[in-house]
Amino acid sequence: MTMSSVSFTWLLPILVACGVYYWQFVGSRCYCISDADLTNKTVIVTGANSGIGWWTALDFAQRGARVILACRNLQKGEDAAKEIKTRTGNSEVVVRHLDLASLQSVREFANKIIESEERLDILVNNAGVALIQTPQGSTTEDNFHYVFGINHFGHFLLTNLLLDLLKKSAPSRVVTVSSAMHHFSAEPNLTRSVPGVDVLYPYLQSYFTSKLANVLFARELARREASSGVVSASIHPGAINSCMVKNHMTAESQPGIVATLYYPLFPLMWLFLIDEEAGAQTTLHCALDNSIPQLSGSYFDNCQLMAPSALAQDDELARRLWQVSCEATGLGC
Repeated sequence: MTMSSVSFTWLLPILVACGVYYWQFVGSRCYCISDADLTNKTVIVTGANSGIGWWTALDFAQRGARVILACRNLQKGEDAAKEIKTRTGNSEVVVRHLDLASLQSVREFANKIIESEERLDILVNNAGVALIQTPQGSTTEDNFHYVFGINHFGHFLLTNLLLDLLKKSAPSRVVTVSSAMHHFSAEPNLTRSVPGVDVLYPYLQSYFTSKLANVLFARELARREASSGVVSASIHPGAINSCMVKNHMTAESQPGIVATLYYPLFPLMWLFLIDEEAGAQTTLHCALDNSIPQLSGSYFDNCQLMAPSALAQDDELARRLWQVSCEATGLGC
């Protein structure tokens, strides 16, 4: 057997596998097909200065909405808003400071929105962090584990503080970006404090658990607001080739070989990961499609209704998490 035939024997199954994988995860991606006009509507997207949040905000602006980019870094937010305005010709794109790691910042943001905005039609809880993006043991300003505090407690408080405005503007929608990784979460331990441990809710720290909390929150919000006209959904955006992937692979905490492999592997990532614009499509589908009000509380992936994990369908767990979240954020509920 010649060297060329041996090479082809190895190459063929690799190419076939890549083709199948590409079709399964990229070629079969669905896109939001709604033609909804958002003129005279107001939307908020958290973490909209980059990634799928930016693409979500861009689409809303193209539809004529007043778009509020809720960002921790104001300069990055202003740069993102400028690019959106240039692309769309929509001057109603504004930036407001929001740090989800600070409940005080969340309250200040919500107060400014209530004071300045007459309506809120769509709230997209998009911002989030993964465990590897923060030093081990880091906590939020309010002494929660950093990942869970931002991914769940911050958005929980934000949504509830803006709920009256959402009700006033009904029919309105809340879309919470979760992840398929919620399937890997064990049942969360909701204990508030443990002797000898300073952090509050010390067992609520994993990324998986925070994403489970997102799904449970969206489900319970839908139950509570079933008659108010506020529709709630949670989504998995897909496996996305984003700056977060680079941050994961090149983080200082990663083994050197992983960080080193990122750069030679980068050209191949398009085979396995969807781009950020594609990653925004399920969010847009849930924010805009006419079928969603009849499916409030549901979980979506690739613009399609999907069953979340068994834990994410536990209504009693959703109620307990809601009460704990009220306690953690100081809401009187």
